[in-house]
Amino acid sequence: MVDPSDRHLFINRELSWLAFNDRVLAEARNASLPIHERIKFLSIVSSNLDEFFMVRVAGLKHQASGGIAELPADGMMPQEQLAAISERAHVMVTEQYRLWSKELVPLLSANGLHILTRENLSAEQKNAARQAFQTQVFPALTPLAVDPGHPFPHLRNKSLNIAMVVRRGDRRRKKDATESSMAVVQVPSVLPRLVSMPATNGTAFLLLEELISMHASDLFPGFAVEQSCAFRVTRNWDIDVDEEESIDLLASIQQELRRRDRGAAVRLEIDNAATPAIEAMLTSALKLSTSDVYRVEGPLQVSDLTAVSDVDQRPENRVEAFVPSQPPFMKDESIFTAIAQKDLLVHHPYESFDPVVRLLEEAADDPNVLAIKQTLYRTTGDSPIGRSLVRASENGKQVAVLVELKARLDEANNIAWARRMEDNGVHVVYGLIGLKTHCKVTLVVRREGNGIRRYVHIGTGNYNPATARIYTDVSLFTARPEIADDVTALFNLLTGYSTQPNWKRLAVAPNTLQTKVLEMIERETQKARKGEPARILGKMNALVDPVIIRALYAASQAGVEIDLLVRGICCLRPGVPGVSERIRVISVVDRFLEHARVFAFGTGTATDVFISSADWMPRNFHRRVEVMAPVEDAALRLRLLDEVIGLGLKDNVKARQLQADGSYLPRPLALDGQTIRSQTMMLEVAKRQVPATAEPVLRHVASPIDKPEPRATPGTINVA
Repeated sequence: MVDPSDRHLFINRELSWLAFNDRVLAEARNASLPIHERIKFLSIVSSNLDEFFMVRVAGLKHQASGGIAELPADGMMPQEQLAAISERAHVMVTEQYRLWSKELVPLLSANGLHILTRENLSAEQKNAARQAFQTQVFPALTPLAVDPGHPFPHLRNKSLNIAMVVRRGDRRRKKDATESSMAVVQVPSVLPRLVSMPATNGTAFLLLEELISMHASDLFPGFAVEQSCAFRVTRNWDIDVDEEESIDLLASIQQELRRRDRGAAVRLEIDNAATPAIEAMLTSALKLSTSDVYRVEGPLQVSDLTAVSDVDQRPENRVEAFVPSQPPFMKDESIFTAIAQKDLLVHHPYESFDPVVRLLEEAADDPNVLAIKQTLYRTTGDSPIGRSLVRASENGKQVAVLVELKARLDEANNIAWARRMEDNGVHVVYGLIGLKTHCKVTLVVRREGNGIRRYVHIGTGNYNPATARIYTDVSLFTARPEIADDVTALFNLLTGYSTQPNWKRLAVAPNTLQTKVLEMIERETQKARKGEPARILGKMNALVDPVIIRALYAASQAGVEIDLLVRGICCLRPGVPGVSERIRVISVVDRFLEHARVFAFGTGTATDVFISSADWMPRNFHRRVEVMAPVEDAALRLRLLDEVIGLGLKDNVKARQLQADGSYLPRPLALDGQTIRSQTMMLEVAKRQVPATAEPVLRHVASPIDKPEPRATPGTINVA
């Protein structure tokens, strides 16, 4: 009998995340992609690692230093995890820079895009570099000495810096001539990282830190610069606010944001040419160990290098641009009319985010709209949704917005919107103490005839038009009274004093969401034990919760067929004999970031389908306000099964399958040799703009159980 608490049945969360980032790196290695798409993925690898170290590694270091042992289900101690992370991350960074220097830089040069170094400049380029330094860069620099009278400066998180060893040039003073000193120069982030240089063919750039290092002696008159190297510090970037003791949460978080740049260092990235003495000085000053040092053969902060694509508009060097299609109902005179007739589903980014924006814009100007309520977790700096909410308030409507100030890395942007909306009469609240409000919900209350009708939007992604073009998400629009009742109760809970209601249709964290998921898993488990067909399908960003994982193991042992699309972290081990033979886990990494959360339980017409803001993680179940909503329209359920889940499960181009040992392998081609790239096929589906009354574009392909026989119909992509 298998012990479900056996730690070997669980993959470590942090190592699973590194495996995900390695799948992103694999896209940068993919020679079939255009050069700028490969650089984009290389940049994402760096950005992902930044956040990983700022949050996850910082948290583990805090646990290790404080003697805290918050053991995950896999049983690894904090120090064990840090050691394993360091080993794998070093391998990843080495491969990342090998890829840059050995493959991408030569490919850029072959396309007339030259990244120069100070050693390979022509005389003309040296003169241009000198001119650029004196007129554009030198005035913005501040050299900082490091000696007993000048302590090591506090460097901002992720700032790019240059460490220098300088020696007094006056040889007449023997003592001074033998002494060397350290200095630090911060590379100004307000200046372009790529400095244009004259080129005999194509376009040439010199990195800003190279330009500064070339002319470092200008910063230290009377001294000779003997060595220089670029380096970068990553710090603990979490904020710590005692919400119960805070009188003004917004002011407290603003104060913490100002302090955050002073968080403890967790990683040092440094040019591989740095001498041991420079490395020792930096690790000592930053209180880091050698395992925290990442020496790189190439430019730091790779994400800046995507700017090279701005000067190269050749279509063959980038992915084909696309315009999201407009859903057919957008032709209706009013979006309220469309929603009143039937539930609507929009699949982003294949279909435009405009319906979400239009709902708020119409509501702001419609004289029959009485109130608008919305949760706002992340949005853009100049959000059309934010502007609509402000305009609605100016038009005399009651507008209440829950702005989540603790949305990690977006705190400052959310504070700015909260201030702006408050100044314009919007009722702004900041959620429940101790919880993040992560659900994406809008409620519009409208007078119609002699009564009131409520319109609801529930999404899997943020109210952010920018990310809606690069993240895959789904939006559900409905006017169903029981869902509207639940959403009304949710906002009353968030904005006022209220006990937990008896939810009619929604499952809401932190009280009922995990329980509902477990109930649905148990229902399928019991069906399988009776010999009935049973199936569980899930699409999510992460699967971590050990309670859910154990329930899935039990379901598999009972005979339930389980297919999961998990983009990132997955702590479940599929294919373990006697435990999870019937569980398959697929990860798709492609042009768009897979972000939708869709769950299905059952077979055939008895399948229950839900969309949610929540992944299956402890934080989503217990430390956040999340919503899972049923999709009650039969046609929309079928679309989610066929298109959103089904195509992902059939992908054999950009999908990789999780193995029991935690590794991911490419999926084999179909027996007939057919290649299925799910995101490409979904783009084609969206382009067709099939009317809402038409037969579904795709056949039911979501599960090996209860599939109808393949049948081709006009206008159908048949992937069964």
